[in-house]
Amino acid sequence: MAYVISDECIACGACEAECPTGAISEGGGKYIIDPGACISCGACAAVCPVGAPNEE
Repeated sequence: MAYVISDECIACGACEAECPTGAISEGGGKYIIDPGACISCGACAAVCPVGAPNEE
C-alpha cells in the first residue's frame, strides 16, 4: 500500500528529499505522495519530524 501524508504535515520538505522515486511534492501547504509512484519503502516516514507519512 502507498504512503499518504496526514494533516500533521508541517511542510518542512524532509520527506521529498528522501523519496527514491520522486513521488512526493508540495501541494497546497503540505506535501502529497503520488500513490502510483510510491513504492512503500518508508523512507519518508523515517525522516519526518512529526510522523505525518503513514501507510495507507
